[in-house]
Amino acid sequence: MSFLTMIFAGLFYAATAIMIAGLVSKITQFAKTPAPLKIPTTPAPTTQTGVVLRMFREVAFFESLFKGTKWTWIFSYVFHMALFLVLFRHLRYFINPVPMPVELLQPFGMYGGFAMVAGLFGLWGRRFLVDRVKYISAASDHLMLMLLIGIGISGLSMTFAVHTDVVAVKAFFIGLMTFSFSELPADFNLLIHLFLVALLMIIFPFSKLLHIPGVFFSPSRNQIDNPREKRHLSDWARKLED
Repeated sequence: MSFLTMIFAGLFYAATAIMIAGLVSKITQFAKTPAPLKIPTTPAPTTQTGVVLRMFREVAFFESLFKGTKWTWIFSYVFHMALFLVLFRHLRYFINPVPMPVELLQPFGMYGGFAMVAGLFGLWGRRFLVDRVKYISAASDHLMLMLLIGIGISGLSMTFAVHTDVVAVKAFFIGLMTFSFSELPADFNLLIHLFLVALLMIIFPFSKLLHIPGVFFSPSRNQIDNPREKRHLSDWARKLED
């Protein structure tokens, strides 16, 4: 096994461990954080079924963002849906044999990379062109968008410009999962792409991208609007009363 393969194998093992440990830690923290107030954003559902439907609309259609700003919703929705297609397409590198649904989505995922990058540029542009967004944008926001754009462009370059040995890439990742290591192609674009992906995995649990699981713990979204029918008490407040 070459030194390059050893470096990237170790990098992805470390990135995976950090991402999983970070996600578990953050989700546990979210779950344990008390919600002392009844603060569902109105108009809010008055039943648990209504809350489930509201969460579904929020996750699937970005309902609150659509109501807030249409342009941001367009860029965000294009990016997230294209990202889903791209990730689904990449399952072929981790599964053998490749399931039929993954095979059928290959061409859509391939061109979905363009939509993903376009959505990212739109989201990045608003941080320069919209004054109130520009004011609250930190360096980390720009760097995160640059990282995602770099991943998208480097991935597209391997599909439409400088091709790499995808069979060898698949063998490398299958080997990581089975501990039977295979050589990683030493293509520059591939190495840049994989390095940026590993960097994203490491940063993900500690960044604003953690809104993905965080939305499920948002009191303004997951609470029933029933303050008159039922008194709201967090666990620590209930213990004080007892």
